[in-house]
Amino acid sequence: MPLTPTLPDSRPPRLADRPRRRARVPLTPLVDVVFILLVFFMLASSFLDWRVRPVAVAGPAAGSVSEGAVLVDLGAVDVRLSGEAMGLEAVGPRLAALLADRPGTRVLVRPAEGVTMDRTVALLDRLAAAGIVGAALAGRP
Repeated sequence: MPLTPTLPDSRPPRLADRPRRRARVPLTPLVDVVFILLVFFMLASSFLDWRVRPVAVAGPAAGSVSEGAVLVDLGAVDVRLSGEAMGLEAVGPRLAALLADRPGTRVLVRPAEGVTMDRTVALLDRLAAAGIVGAALAGRP
């Protein structure tokens, strides 16, 4: 019989003996990342170049509007100014020279079927660069 008194076991409990605690996921870094992404996309979206081009549309009952107007037919390949074929680059200066003699003349742009909106806006940009304002889009009869 031992003479030393027995002490209660003072060893720390082993990992297998401990009850399992749920791991905590810190949300602060996640919120920081989402905030940084939000700021990035807000700044990146402000660099888009949105331009508004006011365009009048000549309706089908606009017979009096088309009288005395200059007609610009926009095709997929060429541009026709009053029936004369020319390139997209030449139509602006040529039309500006034509309208210098006749101020107040309306310009009707009639895109052909299948012409993209990009090509139509490119023509309207060229007309605006040449100083022609108030060009209207005309539909096919």
